[in-house]
Amino acid sequence: MKGGRKNLKRAAEEESWTLEDGHTVMQVLSLRGSNLIEVMDAQGEKSLALFPAKFQKSMWIKRGSFVVVDESGKEKALESGSKVACIVSKVLFYEQVRTLQKSSEWPEIFKTTILDDSSGSLPRETTQEEENVLESSDDDGLPPLEANTNRIRPFELHSDTESDSDLSS
Repeated sequence: MKGGRKNLKRAAEEESWTLEDGHTVMQVLSLRGSNLIEVMDAQGEKSLALFPAKFQKSMWIKRGSFVVVDESGKEKALESGSKVACIVSKVLFYEQVRTLQKSSEWPEIFKTTILDDSSGSLPRETTQEEENVLESSDDDGLPPLEANTNRIRPFELHSDTESDSDLSS
């Protein structure tokens, strides 16, 4: 592993850090592919951000994750006609988001956002529609699956119980 990725992982694990000038916290709205993600800033504006290749195999993000974005060249990029307005400089993990939420640097618009806990211990309310879907049958009107004819049937271990009892008596 190259030194760049080692340093990247070390930097991701540090817990106490502050936002630098030109860096802001944004929430990931969608993954667009080709290292592009759609993010929303503290004012509710949506823009495209570049997810650098150095993060590719060491950090993963999903919709709803938080990232620190470098916006220093945003106006210049938008004036030149580029759709990509900013570059992701750091991916925030659950513990880092928790500590940032307690500080004054956390944007107000994100204070109502519920984080995904890795253990899944956060309670979630289900709506009436979701309950109806859960109560409905599992097949959802689909035809039953046919047997796979490409496989040889395994030897059946369970034979008729009547024939077993006749043999033993």
